[in-house]
Amino acid sequence: MDAMTTNDTRNLIIQTGADLIGTKGFGATGINGILTEAGVPKGSFYHYFSSKNDFGLAIIDTFAEEYDAKLERILNDTSRSCIDRLRAYFDTGFDNMTSCDCTRGCLIGNLGQELAGQNEAFRVRLDKVFSGWESRFERCIAEAQTAGDIGTGIDPSDAASFLLSGWEGAILRSKVVKSTEPMERFVRVFFTRCLGVG
Repeated sequence: MDAMTTNDTRNLIIQTGADLIGTKGFGATGINGILTEAGVPKGSFYHYFSSKNDFGLAIIDTFAEEYDAKLERILNDTSRSCIDRLRAYFDTGFDNMTSCDCTRGCLIGNLGQELAGQNEAFRVRLDKVFSGWESRFERCIAEAQTAGDIGTGIDPSDAASFLLSGWEGAILRSKVVKSTEPMERFVRVFFTRCLGVG
C-alpha cells in the first residue's frame, strides 16, 4: 500500500467517524459502524489507531487543523475590515447550521460537552483547540481597535473569550430549538453591546 492510499484510508476513516460522531456523539458511535460506513476492513482501523480514544484524538486534531485553516482565511483576509471578517466568520456558522437543519453544531463543542469531564487527554486537547481559536479572535478584535473600527473600552482578550463561549452556547441552543435564532441573537448582542457597532 503506497503512502497516498494509506493516507486516503486513514482520512476516510477519520472523516466518516467525524460525520457519525457529529450526529450520534462519541460514546454512541462504534468502531464497527464507522468501518461499515467507510467500507474499510476492521484490521485497517488498528493499523492507524491504537484505540478508540486514539482515534478520537486524531479526529480532534484533523478537525482543528481544517477549522484553523478556515479561520486563517477568514480572520486574516486583509481585503476586509476586521468587523467584516468577524461577520464572515459568523456567516459560515449560520451556513453550517442551516445545511444540517440545526442537528450537528460544532464538533469540538459537542466533544467538549460529552468528554471533557470524563477523559483528561480529551479535555486537554479540546482546551488547546479552543484556546487557539480564542487567540485568533483576540488578534482580530485588537486589530479592529488599532484601525479605529471599534472603541478601546473592552479588552480584546475578554471580548474573544465572550465570543467563543457565547457562540458555542448559542450553537448548542440552536440545536435544542432547531433554529438559528439563538445564534442570530448572540451575534446581534456581540456587535452592538460588546463591540459597540451596529
